[in-house]
Amino acid sequence: MAMPLSAVASAREILVNLHDVMAARRPAQAKLNAVVDIIGEALDSEVCSIYLLREGVLELFATRGLALEAVHVTKLALGEGLVGTIAQHGEILNLDEAASHPDFAYKPETGEDRYHSFAGVPIIRRERSVGVLAVQHADPRKYADVEIEALQTVAMVLSELIANAGLIDAGGPKDRVQSTASIRISGQKLVDGMAAGCAVFHQPRIVIEHTVAEDIEAERHRVYAAFDKMREQIDRIAREAEFGVGDEHQEVIATYKMFAYDEGWARRINEAIDSGLTAEAAIERVQQRTRQRMRQIDDPLLADRMHDLEDLANRLLRIVSGQMGTAAQMGLRQDTILVARNLGPAELLEYDRRRLKGVILEEGSLTAHVTIVARAMGVPVLGRVRDVRRLIGEGDLLLLDVTEGSVLVRPSASMEEAFDANLIARQKRKAAYAALRDVAPETKDGHRVTVMVNAGLRDDVAALDLTGADGIGLFRTEFQFLVSATLPQRERQQRLYKEVLDAAGDRPVVFRTVDIGGDKALPYLDHGVEEENPAMGWRALRLALERDGLMKAQARALLEAGAGRTLNVMFPMVSEAWEFDEAKALFEKQRAWLAGRGKRLPAEVRYGAMLEVPSLAYQLDLLLPNVQFLSVGTNDLTQFLFAADRANPKLAERYDWLSCSILRFLHGVVGPARDAGVPIAVCGEMGGRPLEAMALIGIGIDRLSITPAAVGPIKAMLRTLDRAALTAFMTDLLRAPPRDMRGALATWAADHGVELA
Repeated sequence: MAMPLSAVASAREILVNLHDVMAARRPAQAKLNAVVDIIGEALDSEVCSIYLLREGVLELFATRGLALEAVHVTKLALGEGLVGTIAQHGEILNLDEAASHPDFAYKPETGEDRYHSFAGVPIIRRERSVGVLAVQHADPRKYADVEIEALQTVAMVLSELIANAGLIDAGGPKDRVQSTASIRISGQKLVDGMAAGCAVFHQPRIVIEHTVAEDIEAERHRVYAAFDKMREQIDRIAREAEFGVGDEHQEVIATYKMFAYDEGWARRINEAIDSGLTAEAAIERVQQRTRQRMRQIDDPLLADRMHDLEDLANRLLRIVSGQMGTAAQMGLRQDTILVARNLGPAELLEYDRRRLKGVILEEGSLTAHVTIVARAMGVPVLGRVRDVRRLIGEGDLLLLDVTEGSVLVRPSASMEEAFDANLIARQKRKAAYAALRDVAPETKDGHRVTVMVNAGLRDDVAALDLTGADGIGLFRTEFQFLVSATLPQRERQQRLYKEVLDAAGDRPVVFRTVDIGGDKALPYLDHGVEEENPAMGWRALRLALERDGLMKAQARALLEAGAGRTLNVMFPMVSEAWEFDEAKALFEKQRAWLAGRGKRLPAEVRYGAMLEVPSLAYQLDLLLPNVQFLSVGTNDLTQFLFAADRANPKLAERYDWLSCSILRFLHGVVGPARDAGVPIAVCGEMGGRPLEAMALIGIGIDRLSITPAAVGPIKAMLRTLDRAALTAFMTDLLRAPPRDMRGALATWAADHGVELA
């Protein structure tokens, strides 16, 4: 079915008519009855229905097209049926065949069995769903984007109407703290550290009271003025931001600044004003669309960029509404743990660093820009903490322990004492590990283990001096690509690689070529295919060999940065030996090209491969003669071996590095590598855990590349370990493995005095 012509201007047409309805002196029910007729007529839709949240249940309040006797009779729980799903998740549904959706629930009293297509949007009030606006049609068809946007616009106006009429539940349980008791809340570790302080919320909610514009041109001028003011603020923050060594964080701010000047974003807000919304409602309308897109994005890195855009939208909304009072503007008066749904990097930089002791986010991720900036500021951050506004009250005392992945809210005196004791003990333990900085990582029986660190930023190189590590066993070059809005130029890449090599001095650095694509999608590098399993998709070396221009530029940048030194290059996700050969040939061709132009080149180039795809283990006879080193990426390797997504909590027990399968697999790789004279390292998270690292030493691995924080504990473990005794034990263990390998290894360690703390 063709999209109706009225859909092009549907939002404005509907709003003009709704303005009259809302202004009229009529009962709320009569207004809702008029609204469904207006929407259905404008969208040429046979059914239009409004469901409102009353006493925790969604009730059919008005309809055009469904049986009128179902009004106030049909009720759905949150999560029940298509309407309940929309309300529970705050998501949009647009279906050409509603009954095929797994959440479809038929309500016979409505008479909706005649209708095939279905589209519904949540009605949002104060960041929570208070109802659903839905349309249906007899013919199977998807509603056009412009129609869905019209529905979203109308839903905003409806939220104002139904709130003023008192038709929905007042602020629900999520809007206020339910208890004053002490509680512990868990979250995701984003920036390590411990801190104590009082809870301060980043910003109060801005409630949009007026959604329909009286004068569109006046609203447009308000938005233009707000954009100018916002951009001035971002420019000032970018100028005044101060960090320590390196400027990776400045690249983050530059990328964030680019969003502030994005004309596409400004255009979408203007289009929303054209539809008849006030400036505030237009910004919120576009922001809701952004949130919806964020829910549909599987790639966390791309979602992080959407968070930056939402941060800017919040800033713009505060400016245009005149509600500028964030906690940063009001000033921090005491040691503070900042609480927010999310933060942008610029917002974090506005806080007084003397008072800001930690941050708790409802959202957040390891790769978010705010996490990078917080790490540079030395501010601990705990993310993915659910329902913070319900569980934490303004001014509550918080004890934040990101190392443990938790925060204590309103702690008792005994909890405070335990926290202080833990802090002192951790400081002592860190001091003890720091004292091992210049101590060689050797076992009790004199076996030297090479302990290196993983890195991805310039500042990470400082960990070499802090920990006494032997070098950088994995430098992830993709981070520069992920924080950039466009493909980084070769000169910029070269500058980063040279600075890393200079900072490392005579210690080796292994550069892993760019591992992007799949779940690390870049907005400027799209291959046009939606992948169901991106971890196993078009990424890493597969992508680089196809887009060889990207790899040629990186090869030249690395070769020129390594002039006069030994350059170590490692290719990720090699699944067959010919892929390594092809990647090495590409580098060698660029090396010859640079030599022909008289460029200074590395004294030696050493090539290695990452073994993370199990198939490569069956081509070692083809691979080993051509590599100078091999590195096992245990993170991906384990999930590929077990077909167990490491991000899925239901599969957590299957994702065990001390399983017989993993250890036997690694043992089977160590032998051929040793026979070929090729050093083999483990550069995954497995090597940074003392018990797992002990097992690796026992099967013949003597090179580890781990997080800087793990270097001290691994050195302490090695100094108490008898490698010869462990090797004999591991041989017997792998020959006749017990069901609980982890328990057997922990028992052996305890019996032999191995330090695992």
